Amino acid sequence: MRYDLILFDNDGVLVDSEPISNRHLAAYLTELGHPTTYEDSLRDYMGAAMHRVHDLVLERTGERLPADFDDVFHARVFAAFEAELRPVAGVEGVLEKLAADGTPYCVASSGSHERIRVGHRVTGLDRWFEDDRVFSSQDVGRGKPAPDLFLYAAERMGVAPERCLVVEDSPLGVRAAVAAGMDVYGFTAMTPPERLAGATRLFADMGELADLLV
Repeated sequence: MRYDLILFDNDGVLVDSEPISNRHLAAYLTELGHPTTYEDSLRDYMGAAMHRVHDLVLERTGERLPADFDDVFHARVFAAFEAELRPVAGVEGVLEKLAADGTPYCVASSGSHERIRVGHRVTGLDRWFEDDRVFSSQDVGRGKPAPDLFLYAAERMGVAPERCLVVEDSPLGVRAAVAAGMDVYGFTAMTPPERLAGATRLFADMGELADLLV
């Protein structure tokens, strides 16, 4: 089917930020006395809003993270973004095709508005995403896997959920899209296909997506 709106996750789908952010998250949690490997971070936090990190640490250890945890973490990640961040290979071709076809699209990310904007500025993707195309978990009460963010973005863009396609690379994001009643294509570049089993279809190379959207 031809969709009336394409909703992109940001981290790992538009910008290649998951290796950077999860490396720093694992290191910072370990530094604070909560031993976490890079693989642990990908498994537990990939695609999640920051409140999930606080919730899981409290649930598992009974300890709260420092009040400035988010600020310190983001300062480290943003500094790394400036030096290392790149767009996901092939995604600019997808955005060019959508623009040429006149297909509406937006970003709906668990990350903060600041994180989205920093990533887009560094990678040059900001030219594709005006403010009215950018939606964050900050805009709603609950992040993924709740459907709230995707439903909010679709409402703001004026498109019914059943006419939407979500592009996601995390299990939490796939669950959120399914809960929202939207089709979802699972990007398996960093995530084992079996962890995205609820997706409408799977693809491994972002270059494939433009053809899938025909």
